[in-house]
Amino acid sequence: MGDRIVDVQKLWKAIYTGRIFPPTVRSGTACLAEAETCPDRHLPVKVLFSPGHTLASITYVIGDAAFVHDTLFVPDSGSARADFPGGSAARLWRSIQDILALPDETRLFVGHDYQAGGREPLWESTVAAQKTGNIHLVAARTEAEFVALRETRDRTLPMPRLILHALQVNMNGGRLPDPEANGRRYLKFPLDGL
Repeated sequence: MGDRIVDVQKLWKAIYTGRIFPPTVRSGTACLAEAETCPDRHLPVKVLFSPGHTLASITYVIGDAAFVHDTLFVPDSGSARADFPGGSAARLWRSIQDILALPDETRLFVGHDYQAGGREPLWESTVAAQKTGNIHLVAARTEAEFVALRETRDRTLPMPRLILHALQVNMNGGRLPDPEANGRRYLKFPLDGL
């Protein structure tokens, strides 16, 4: 995961009590920094810092493929919201521009697909397809236009229903919370946290 995950943990810890998130990233979790390359001789991975949706979003570039987290969706779904703590529509715009600077044929694998118009699910596009068909990038050609579009749209979106549940696993590097004294694991969330 991106090395900025500890900054995201700090932002979200304010709404939780107790030890929901570990004080640091758990051992065994690889934390990668901007432009770092994983030293795998079979599959070299380059990290591209892509904040905006969250403070710690990253893109993994592997050969002719990029795994773009929630920065971009398939073209008919646009881009990720930027209204979570630490998010920024302006930073999201700049991250998208970094991704679009990859070669046009680069395959982009997205984290979500909202199946616009009820079509079949998609999980892949290309840099070229994003440049010509992404609904948010076609409608907003400048950073100022994009920020206005994204912030206006974000104000209409409800908070994701399971975000407070999912955060406890995401911030733990995909692991469930540690067992408590009775040996059971709990997902806890404040009823009025958001």
